[in-house]
Amino acid sequence: MKRTLIKNLGENIRKEVLVKGWVDIRRDHGKLIFIDLRDFSGLVQAVSTPKEDSHKVAETIRPEWVVEVKGMVNERPENMVNADIQNGNIELKITEIKVLNEAQTPPIDIQSDGKDIGEENRLKYRYLDLRRKRMQKNLRNRSKALTFIRNYLEKEDFTEVETPILSKSTPEGARDFIVPSRIDKGKFYALPQSPQQYKQLLMVAGMERYFQIARCFRDEDSRGDRQPEFTQLDIEASFVSQDDIMDLLEGVYTEVVKKFYPDKKITKSSWPRLNYQDVIKEYGTDSPDLRKDKNNPNELAFAWIINFPLFTEQSEKDFFHGSGSAKFAPSHHMFTGPNPEDVSLLDSEPQKVRGLQHDLVLNGNEIGGGSVRIHDPKIQEKVFDLIGFSAEQKKKFKHILEAFTYGVPPHGGIAMGFDRFMMILENEESIREVFSFPKTGEGRDPMMEAPSEVEEDQLKELGIEVKKKK
Repeated sequence: MKRTLIKNLGENIRKEVLVKGWVDIRRDHGKLIFIDLRDFSGLVQAVSTPKEDSHKVAETIRPEWVVEVKGMVNERPENMVNADIQNGNIELKITEIKVLNEAQTPPIDIQSDGKDIGEENRLKYRYLDLRRKRMQKNLRNRSKALTFIRNYLEKEDFTEVETPILSKSTPEGARDFIVPSRIDKGKFYALPQSPQQYKQLLMVAGMERYFQIARCFRDEDSRGDRQPEFTQLDIEASFVSQDDIMDLLEGVYTEVVKKFYPDKKITKSSWPRLNYQDVIKEYGTDSPDLRKDKNNPNELAFAWIINFPLFTEQSEKDFFHGSGSAKFAPSHHMFTGPNPEDVSLLDSEPQKVRGLQHDLVLNGNEIGGGSVRIHDPKIQEKVFDLIGFSAEQKKKFKHILEAFTYGVPPHGGIAMGFDRFMMILENEESIREVFSFPKTGEGRDPMMEAPSEVEEDQLKELGIEVKKKK
């Protein structure tokens, strides 16, 4: 007999079916044993009576056992119908039970929402933590939203292109995760902080409209809204203006909210486009929470922040001070184009140059940022000089500067922090709640016990020697 998914049992009333899944709850009422069975699609109440040979098996099973159940789908008596739950109008009368796998008592409670359990234990037993209804919902909704976005962008003639994970370490503002080369000992790959350079090179290649659900890596301290690895909705297009990019994102994200989160209301149907200096002056932050009622999680206040300064004052923490004499660091990144009206100020008053940067904020969180890029090699060289790049640092970008000499179109794009977006839509306080297997706040994985030491032979093969602290 072919398996029937629990969500489809209502279509099989008065028919015998086969279901497979986990025992959610078992209740022994003497002669009758009630078992709530669940699979990925839903939950149903099953009942075993002493008349059936399977009753003895039903007496032995416990929560989280994996079972296979044959039974008859019956309508519940009218006085026992529960319209508030899935399959509340039916029950499964068990005729046969087969235990596929027994289970120990879970070390953490998986019936609750899990928010009262310590993070270390939840992540150590993440494969159990993910069984809870809230976490299943978060991951399934994330998948649905990504599929919708893919289809939306493809209809707009965007092409999904995968870019390399093993790349080159370049000074872009955050620490790289580096990967040693076995063949070229003493040399290293880097995991991408973003596909920034690759997507610009795709514009040189004539792709014109690119997107990617990109995995990104940054070796920086974790927070509730940050992880060492994260997901970006990455977009780049040729021959576009800032308005084109913002209109595209406004369209796709509005449709995601309408389709999957109809209870949520967007504060303004046309998202405000606010001047950076005005926002700082009024709110004291460039990520303001513009909700009318800040206690209402179903209100979504999107806003674009534009007209950022192209440069900020450089600090000792910046990765750009190659010459040691530069005063400026890029406000966004070193590929952000200057406002055409301000190009002449690059030589005289760089601090007054406005960049073609656009950040998207939602309920006080920055959920994305992008810009129209520099496509003139001379202006790119000028920006490198202003942020103090040494000749050696410039060499690390030789590939992109050379590519720009072969006919590069004007282009721009955006990188959307998809984890933060889903965190807000799901009313969660941490992006770890919308990840499958996240790290702790210290960047550790308690389940896999990573990071970990490796065998000495592996290190020798890579030409690496680990010096331990005394």
